[in-house]
Amino acid sequence: MALAAKIRIMLVDDSAVIRHLLTDVLSNDPALEIAASATNGRIALAKLAAVKPDIVILDVEMPEMDGLETLAELRKRQPRLPVIMFSSVTERGAAVTLEALALGANDYITKPSNTGNIAASLQRVRDELIPRIKTFCRQRVAPTPTRVTPERYPAPKPLSKPEFPPMMTAPRLRQRVDIVAIGVSTGGPNVLAALLPQLPAHFPVPILIVQHMPPIFTRLLAERLAAQSVLAIAEGTAGDVLRPGQVWLAPGGFHMALERQGTQVRLRLNQDAPENSCRPAVDVLFRSVAEIYRGNTLAVILTGMGNDGLKGCEVIRKAGGQILVQDEASSVVWGMPGFVAKAGLADAQIGLTHLAGEILVRVRAAR
Repeated sequence: MALAAKIRIMLVDDSAVIRHLLTDVLSNDPALEIAASATNGRIALAKLAAVKPDIVILDVEMPEMDGLETLAELRKRQPRLPVIMFSSVTERGAAVTLEALALGANDYITKPSNTGNIAASLQRVRDELIPRIKTFCRQRVAPTPTRVTPERYPAPKPLSKPEFPPMMTAPRLRQRVDIVAIGVSTGGPNVLAALLPQLPAHFPVPILIVQHMPPIFTRLLAERLAAQSVLAIAEGTAGDVLRPGQVWLAPGGFHMALERQGTQVRLRLNQDAPENSCRPAVDVLFRSVAEIYRGNTLAVILTGMGNDGLKGCEVIRKAGGQILVQDEASSVVWGMPGFVAKAGLADAQIGLTHLAGEILVRVRAAR
């Protein structure tokens, strides 16, 4: 039997050290090969037609032609070529990465820091980067029941009004909802930017979100989302009191949970061990929400790799809460929502254009 062709990777980074590091990390996987490298975007674009890469790993900050300029030109030439940004964990690196995601980058990972355990840093890059490469180049690796839908370019624009499905899909629409908890990962910033602006300013319950992102990134994402929405959106801080119409995004590096103090419910943050290799983790938030709100919880699982949120949804289901998942067709990666759907835990699978409408109907029921 003929061997499957390897996934051809183009590395674009001005640092020789980073190119060497990535080459070492990726070349040890038998399914991958480094087809070409370039020190800036201009050189990469000149090589693109001849190399025909399956995926591009693109540095954010480079001389002559930086990551954003390169990405914009790549999207003109090959709108469906997967691109993963390689970003530093800095204020500027985070801001530019979020802009790149809005411009059509499929995903990102952060560079190892100059401090700490180098071996652990390399292992983190290996654990985060290789699964992403294989996910976005799924047609080149072993068949899988989880289909990956290529990212849409440009990112979906928020609708002026939420679209409502022609028929509500679950029989429990009279059940009271007192909290909405959302879990999301790969493709999340664009999906949240499409979803949250469709919700009204006087949304009747609090919204809590876990988006898998590191520190700095979550704060800047919250600021970007707040600028696009009429809702009050902020990165969560310990002790914040939950209020209707307020959206809290779990801060990178911290799990977000809840605690009841008298008649108030407050945010609680901790740095316990990662769950599902994530901190913040969706499972942590969902367990805590189910403990406080029981069957009055509405959980929403959006696009993302992995299965974070699956165990939390099991707890919410046992408590009597409702669960919605984003459908496969509108997801960038149908991993997190797919696991929940296949486990039979979802009340409904909803496309992105209908999701805000479905949430509103369920939250307004019994009010």
